[in-house]
Amino acid sequence: MSRTKWALCAATAGTILLAVCQLQGGDWPQWRGPNRDGRAADFKAADAWPKELTRKWQVSVGGGDASPVLAGGRLYVFARVGNDEVTLCLNAEDHKEIWRDRNPVAAIAGPAARAHSGPRSTPAVASGKVVTLGVSGVLSCLDAEKGTVVWRKDEIKGTPRFFTSSSPIIVDGMAVAQLGPETGGAIVAYALDDGKQKWTCPNQGSAYASPVLMTVDGVSQIVALTSKSVVSLAVADGQVLWEVPFAGSGRSYNAATPVVDGDMVIVSGSGRGTKALKVAKMQSGKLSATEAWTSPVAVQFCTPVLSGGRLYGVSEKGDLFCLNGSDGKTVWTDTGNLGGYSAMLAAGDAILALPDDGQLIVLKAGADKRTDLATYKVADRDTFACPAIAGDCIYVKDKDNLTCWSLK
Repeated sequence: MSRTKWALCAATAGTILLAVCQLQGGDWPQWRGPNRDGRAADFKAADAWPKELTRKWQVSVGGGDASPVLAGGRLYVFARVGNDEVTLCLNAEDHKEIWRDRNPVAAIAGPAARAHSGPRSTPAVASGKVVTLGVSGVLSCLDAEKGTVVWRKDEIKGTPRFFTSSSPIIVDGMAVAQLGPETGGAIVAYALDDGKQKWTCPNQGSAYASPVLMTVDGVSQIVALTSKSVVSLAVADGQVLWEVPFAGSGRSYNAATPVVDGDMVIVSGSGRGTKALKVAKMQSGKLSATEAWTSPVAVQFCTPVLSGGRLYGVSEKGDLFCLNGSDGKTVWTDTGNLGGYSAMLAAGDAILALPDDGQLIVLKAGADKRTDLATYKVADRDTFACPAIAGDCIYVKDKDNLTCWSLK
């Protein structure tokens, strides 16, 4: 893919896999991993990073920016092949195809689609289901074992101006997704088993960031960036618990997924800096969110990762940065000219940064200045999808291919 600000690194959700198989340690079943925070607790990094990674296999899977996900030894990939949006289920060990689902979808048009016609939203795997959100807004639920369609929804028409990029999340037996256009959109929950609508929160304009889970004072909530605000919805019924304005101006928009740290939510957007909101219960019993700190450093497409109390990311200017997560003060910045699409993940004592040029940068976590541990060329074509990491493997999706890289 060419460098362009029309496509977004995508997203999704999940927690438990197949009815015949429990979710295994090391799985990466949704957007940004098991807890949707970009951290890989089970990644087996070597004592010293090798000079080169080993390419175990590579397979052509189709176009798109959706990240691969891993659950129970199976990889699930969402891409465009010809006139279809295709969900692929592959054996993670040898990439052999187990099943595929094809859903004919009309090609999207305009500048946003020239090099990014495929889906951008990452599949979510949980409770024996795979949930995908297509580039034109089709929400699908498939049987994770067989690949058969459980249900499909296309009842809320329209997409944001640069098409759908937000990833759905699976929670409490529901698939929750941001659907519709930037004005008049909604956040909707469907029963995972039969697709019946459980609740809807209207007038929540769709953006490109993905929702996350948060629990404060025993209240389970979904935190999402809409086109104009940060909003928290009760998981049980979709009621708005709190809302804070966070609208972009001009050509900026909300694309980075919120980062949750206990009772804090960290959001960032082009031209608006990075802000931390503290969520607490008021005397009235209602929840509120108040600004705890702000930093002038801002991201556009890159979702930062929090590790060891520090926030790592790539700014809207393409610079690597590290902020103190407790007060937002800058620990270090480094002019990297990396572009705004870089994926950021944490694995043990390392931070993995993958810009769209396919050059994986391994940074030392906790250092007071940029400290590179290794760099690897992991793709020959542009990489806009966030990698999946598990065991000792890194799964990288470029424009058309999926590659399994191993530290061994």
